Amino acid sequence: MRPRHAIVLCIAACLLLAWWLAHPPGTKLSQDTRTALANAACPMPPHVARGDVPLQTNVPDGLVLPALHQVRITPLAGFSVEARVLGRENYFADAGAKFSPADLALGWGRMREDAVLDKLAISQGGRFFYYRWRNTPPIPPAEIVRSASNMHIIPATPEVARVLDTIHADDSVRIDGWLVRLDADNGWHWVSSLSRDDSGNGACELVYTCAITRE
Repeated sequence: MRPRHAIVLCIAACLLLAWWLAHPPGTKLSQDTRTALANAACPMPPHVARGDVPLQTNVPDGLVLPALHQVRITPLAGFSVEARVLGRENYFADAGAKFSPADLALGWGRMREDAVLDKLAISQGGRFFYYRWRNTPPIPPAEIVRSASNMHIIPATPEVARVLDTIHADDSVRIDGWLVRLDADNGWHWVSSLSRDDSGNGACELVYTCAITRE
């Protein structure tokens, strides 16, 4: 581990220890405290502006994300998206389920509008997101591709996992975190897309999620 990586982890550990010493077990956490603890474990990327397309940013030097279930997590880009939830699918048995218990299909731009969505049949399965239309598409297919995506959500903290459990189709949400790559010692890996213009296998975002908020 490089020295600056050790410094980042040490600072996060000190913040957590300081809070634990000041708040004995059973203390009810305020929203500000929960946010501060989540940020210590998962530093927040720059936030997308309301109404904008998803914001992807560079990874700052020295950012280290903790391993999960002995699997290394490598941040590839900062990621912030404000979107409408087009669908949700839970997973329990596939190789990624212990990291990402749910996928959210998200839409932004005109893929948030009822007039568009009413003309699309949307479904999820097998870690994919599907849409169909009858006769002609409500907006150009290329716009659908760049305005919607299936995202594998990895909760960074128990608090984020609890919020994820409450998210359903038609909610408006903002998700802040990091697009990541997972690597296990046995060679298994899972890699996020870094483009909003792709489709098909490998086009989903794998999001190590620091925060989910309803808009």
